[in-house]
Amino acid sequence: MPRSRKSQIALEATPYYHCTSRCVRRAFLCGRDEHSGNDYEHRRGWIEQRIMALASVYALDICAYAVMSNHYHIVVHINAEKAKAWSDTEVIQRWHTLYAGNLLSHEYLAGKDLCDAQLKVVSELVAEWRERLGSISWFMRALNEDIARQANAEDGCTGRFWEARFKSQALLDETALATCLAYVDLNPIRTQMAATPETSDFTSTKERMAVAQETLESSEPHQPKNLFPFVGYPRQDMPAGLPFRLQDYLELVDWTGRQLRDDKRGSIYSEIPPILERLNIDVEHWVYNTRHFESQFKSLVGTAISIKSKFQQFGYQRVPGLGLAELLT
Repeated sequence: MPRSRKSQIALEATPYYHCTSRCVRRAFLCGRDEHSGNDYEHRRGWIEQRIMALASVYALDICAYAVMSNHYHIVVHINAEKAKAWSDTEVIQRWHTLYAGNLLSHEYLAGKDLCDAQLKVVSELVAEWRERLGSISWFMRALNEDIARQANAEDGCTGRFWEARFKSQALLDETALATCLAYVDLNPIRTQMAATPETSDFTSTKERMAVAQETLESSEPHQPKNLFPFVGYPRQDMPAGLPFRLQDYLELVDWTGRQLRDDKRGSIYSEIPPILERLNIDVEHWVYNTRHFESQFKSLVGTAISIKSKFQQFGYQRVPGLGLAELLT
């Protein structure tokens, strides 16, 4: 039985989630429709731009994304502390950038005198909007509805553009996070839409590599301001960010991309990327998972230890997917 989106999110277990949306049959994000002759490549840019615009409003950080021919992937980090730190005024201002609000919220921003009953209503609205601005469901709704309206207007039609609500996977530990990031970033390589990560259009890895290449060799590589940064391996007083070194991750993506392109079964790996060594991930399992991550794992992704310790926080009565979890290491 399908589980509600709310039951698939548990911040006490993990702030990281992988989400996917697919178009209905015969709908296009890119490519040429053989029947009509229309080219829809520009729609991939719509999604990339919308993702970044929404990320500047919501309390969600973009870790990775890839816009494909008829679907897209996105890995997000829910920044609950950021949402809590917003003032009531900032919450209303952010909400008004996307939605109309109501008379009281506009009067509050205008500095008009409101009675206690009106202020109570505003306070209740702020609490609701603050929660929504930290919600993956509301983020994906704002993303998909906007793209669907644009596509339907361009096609001169009505009805569904996306085949169903988005799918979500909770990434319970560093192993799951690293595997999912690489899986998303390497989608164009795996489907032969691009030859190398740095030429993979509409992906986070292309953006990260482009910015890193602009940095002088003697300094720490720069990172895109609109993406959740890599901040190095876990340590005391660690800043907010992905728990890996950027250089190590980019090398891992490049190395994995070569394995996916070569597709040489039984080949001997002379050098193992540092991230795989640190996380003690089996190389064969890693290459397999970066090919089959989405189909291999369901709603909870992590090592067996992580799933056993966190499955109840998602409302499961029994431990799910332990056999598949063994493939993560």
